[in-house]
Order: sequence, then structure tokens, then C-alpha cells
Amino acid sequence: EVHLVESGGGSVQAGGSLTLSCAASGFLYSRQCMGWFRQRAGKEREEVANIYTGGRREYFADSVKGRFTISLDNAKNVVYLQMNNLKPEDTAMYYCAAPRSSRGGTWLGGNYWGQGTQVTVSS
Repeated sequence: EVHLVESGGGSVQAGGSLTLSCAASGFLYSRQCMGWFRQRAGKEREEVANIYTGGRREYFADSVKGRFTISLDNAKNVVYLQMNNLKPEDTAMYYCAAPRSSRGGTWLGGNYWGQGTQVTVSS
């Protein structure tokens, strides 16, 4: 069974930074694909960033491009989300995710999810 455990959330003022971490344990179909989603109040869950180290590819939502970076330590099965220049609209519950299956970096078959970590950005 796969477990994803996030940490690093908290409260910060606009313009500040936070680093989220997610440690994965158990059998992962691919240790090269992981990502982050978020859910803002009253909104649907949205993808923020993902990384595929096998193809050296990264994806970022337009709303976070240039402010967030993602990295994956394959040896430790830990994915990080560095969030800089945070804005109040970044306030959300952030979820770590990993694909149940994948092919060439494409996520297939649904996701494993962490329990989430809250990020609150005040103006």
C-alpha cells in the first residue's frame, strides 16, 4: 500500500515563501512521477505542478509559473514544492499525488493522494 505524507504547510504573509515536502512509502509503479495539487475554498481540486524525472519534464499551472519549483529526490522518494512570492490566492489545501500507473511520464489509472497540508497566505 502506498502512503504519501505531506509536511511544510503553514501561514505566511504575501511575498513570503514556503517549501512543501511529501514522502512516499510503499510500492510506487513509477518512482519518477509525482506532483502537487491544491484545492481552494469553494473550488475544485487543480493541478499545480508535476515532475517526471525520467524525461526531465516539469509542468506548472499558469498561475504559479515563475514562482513555484518542483523537485524529486528519487533515492528518498520525496517530492518538494518550493513556493516563492506567495499570493493570497495561493491559499489552499495542498495535496501530494503519485500515479497508480504511468507510461512515459503520462499518469494513468488514477492517483494516490496524501492527506493534504494547509497553506494560508495573508495580504
